[in-house]
Amino acid sequence: MIAMQHDIPLDRSGPNADAMAEAVSTCIRCGFCLSACPTYDVMQRESDSPRGRIILMKEVLEGAMPADKAAPHLDACLGCLACEPACPSGVSYRHLLSPYRSLVRDRVSAAWPQRLQRWLTAQTLPYPNRFRFAARMGVIGKKFSALLPSVLRPMLELLPSSLPTAKPLQDHYAASGEQVGRVALLAGCAQQVLAPGINVATIAVLRHIGLEVVVPPEQSCCGALAWHVGDGERAAKFARNNVRAFSSDQQPIDAIVTNAAGCGSGMQEYGMILRGTDVESQAKALAATVKDVSVVVCEHADRLRLKRPSFVHEAEAIVRVAYHDACHLANAQGVRLQPREVLCRIPDVELVDVGESHLCCGSAGTYNLDQPETADELGRRKAKAVLATGAPIVVSGNIGCLTQLQTHLNSMATEAHPAPRVMHTMEFLNACLVESPSP
Repeated sequence: MIAMQHDIPLDRSGPNADAMAEAVSTCIRCGFCLSACPTYDVMQRESDSPRGRIILMKEVLEGAMPADKAAPHLDACLGCLACEPACPSGVSYRHLLSPYRSLVRDRVSAAWPQRLQRWLTAQTLPYPNRFRFAARMGVIGKKFSALLPSVLRPMLELLPSSLPTAKPLQDHYAASGEQVGRVALLAGCAQQVLAPGINVATIAVLRHIGLEVVVPPEQSCCGALAWHVGDGERAAKFARNNVRAFSSDQQPIDAIVTNAAGCGSGMQEYGMILRGTDVESQAKALAATVKDVSVVVCEHADRLRLKRPSFVHEAEAIVRVAYHDACHLANAQGVRLQPREVLCRIPDVELVDVGESHLCCGSAGTYNLDQPETADELGRRKAKAVLATGAPIVVSGNIGCLTQLQTHLNSMATEAHPAPRVMHTMEFLNACLVESPSP
């Protein structure tokens, strides 16, 4: 093996080495991924395309290039996986990007402001109580943002002007009416602080279709935020805890339900995150039970009793609703049809797609903190595409997307043309239930 920087060879014998090697070797450099890649669309550089990044990772893994030199292009990757459905060769980019980032994490240097931002993110976002405190301080700090380091300002800009009231969850919710199944819910992290109503709506919809819902009290962050930035050790810690927490129930469950696209795809990768550990087989088994809430609801769609949304003025005969595909729902989990099928069941609702649906909105976990300029450009483009639909309501299945859409739609709003209402799919569906179970 050729020596790396500092004459220390890179260890490529890790648990994900074979999957990484297969992903690299499968790429035939055809270029179909270029038109699907948001960062290539913005930057127009080969090194900022999936094909270019695979070549860079190959060079680093083979010792022909120092990790620091490739880092700016790999850091600029959203991890949206839009390249996967576009690839005719079936390159599993997900099996390469996060393991690679984890492998070279200690090889890549960063300036102190960036290290501070990453440390603050890692210490707050995955922990709802810490994040709630930090967010409250951030709301106050927005008044003095000009005095703060520039690297911290994007964190404040994404915060709302005020935080909603916390909505603590019970450990158990009985099905409404006849019980047809039993599921466990991942409560999420930042979502509990920024939009606690999403979990409330999710539980109401699941109960409405006859599902008993348990919320394991010892669950933690899913680990996706850490995994996607290459902090494999922290991701494995969270994943291991959740394997234990969601496996501790004495009664069987039909599925682990997630209502945030990034969290769902993160949990579905537990077999990769915990590969080579003593709980690998258990992690794989658990990952196979993880389903997005829209999939579960679609499976029981015949039990839905729906009416037109109560908050829409009666004068509007048709309720036009734009649906935004969250990348980690559409690309990582392959869930595109189920949310649409459920929403199309609602009386008087006309569902419309958002233009350039293959392009990420720029949220992508902590991407809008790590790469604010690119994230801002993608956010503006997505907001313009939403406005072009003319829909007064836009729905999606991921808290990061909802936050990004709200931020950029608000920035474009005028008194004559107010911003569309931004809602989670389950929030909109809950507003259309004939009978919504009380918490």
